[in-house]
Amino acid sequence: MTTGNDLSQLTTKAAAFIAGKKGLFIGGEWRAAEGDETLPVIDPSSGREVGRIAQASAADVDAAVVAARRALENPAWARMRAHQREEIMLRLAELIRAEGPSLAQIETVNSGKLIANTRLFDVDLSVHTLRYMAGWATKLHGETMDLAVPYLPDMRFNGFTRRFPVGVVAAIMPWNVPLCQAVWKLAPVLATGCTIVLKPSELTSLTALRLAELCDEAGVPPGVVNVITGTGEVTGKALVEHPGIDKINFTGSTRVGQTIAEHAARNFKHYNLELGGKSPLIIAEDADLEKAIPGAAWAIYGNSGQNCCAGSRALIHEKHFEKVVAGVAEIAASIRLGPGLDKASMMGPLVSMTHRTRVADHVDRARSAGAQVIGGEIVEGDGSYFTPAIITGLDHGHPTVQQEIFGPVLCAFPFKDDEEALRLANGTVFGLGASIWTEGLTTANRYFERLKAGTVWINTHNILDLSLPFGGVKQSGVGFELGREGILSHTVLRAGVMRSDD
Repeated sequence: MTTGNDLSQLTTKAAAFIAGKKGLFIGGEWRAAEGDETLPVIDPSSGREVGRIAQASAADVDAAVVAARRALENPAWARMRAHQREEIMLRLAELIRAEGPSLAQIETVNSGKLIANTRLFDVDLSVHTLRYMAGWATKLHGETMDLAVPYLPDMRFNGFTRRFPVGVVAAIMPWNVPLCQAVWKLAPVLATGCTIVLKPSELTSLTALRLAELCDEAGVPPGVVNVITGTGEVTGKALVEHPGIDKINFTGSTRVGQTIAEHAARNFKHYNLELGGKSPLIIAEDADLEKAIPGAAWAIYGNSGQNCCAGSRALIHEKHFEKVVAGVAEIAASIRLGPGLDKASMMGPLVSMTHRTRVADHVDRARSAGAQVIGGEIVEGDGSYFTPAIITGLDHGHPTVQQEIFGPVLCAFPFKDDEEALRLANGTVFGLGASIWTEGLTTANRYFERLKAGTVWINTHNILDLSLPFGGVKQSGVGFELGREGILSHTVLRAGVMRSDD
């Protein structure tokens, strides 16, 4: 039996913001949604409603995009010097840092995540993201070159390139790392001089709304950052399909990503998609099991498995299979489930009752197929808690193995040799992340070269750094966030030719 968050622990500021009336942030002002329709804010630890957010209509979306377009062309932003944009970003980073305790509490109540995780991955990583990306504002440049133009031998020309903002960006975020995902999408926009309309998940919108307030306080000009809330079916669809959008940056399911890609292709919009994953974690014959066993456990059970790169398929050399499964099971059994504000909790609830039902259905189908399942049970009582699961004896082609579950469910398989391991590792439609656990450099290089994934970790899993590009291959997405590639994807290159008369 688990209990919900003790909301009396909240700071006065966090409590007031959660309970307060929420609007849409458009053109530097707060406004009610057309029709005043609202959606509930649910604390996953208890299932209780703790607030309401606005449901933006197509007309609200249009107003936000128009405001972003106006700001893009306004000299206050369009002619702002790069170092001034950098200064705004650094001020915003400092405001987030100062608001860290209340932001983490808001996120924990809204998402169900552990308070330690919301502080580290939502607050602190957001601060680092802004500081890193701020440095890029003054480092965007083109090139110059001598041109041959061989068909005009008696004339000389100089060539050059410059980078310009891609324009108005529609950013649609998931619910698993809400604040950090919002900042990942916002930071390159500010660094490159674009403008943005942010739509957080309707399940976890609170910190994005608080971020809008902090942007205003940091001196971001009106209309540069707009935050609208609502469902994907209404608000997200209208935003993606709006003709005033130049680039779509989406993180979420492959199904929705495919729809976005089709629309963007038909309308020649830029787009970046970070989609689903079914990441393999491979434990080689020469792996250090003292590192690999806890690594495998927390690669899937961290954040309740609600992680796009979660190590949800453990491929274990047959020599170690029983020991690794037993070791991971022991760790799983020791995990204390509880509300995120309780510092003794080791794993919080899933984001919603609906999502928990989906995760449980996957585990039940595995049981029905004859698999051996350790854990994987719905916890009775309030809140959307689900015990960590380990599944063995399931065919690798089963939907529970092939589809993204986004929960604390590990499917484990033995392998005989590297060829079998690689075949299994690459044997899904996804290709976001993968890890190889080995003490051999040759083995590490072999797997790095042949794994089909956007990121390959060696003796670790799910480690991200702002300087590294993050993205996937196959149905895990298109394009990159973070790093140089993430910045440049928010720019368009323009070539220039100048006649040079002697």
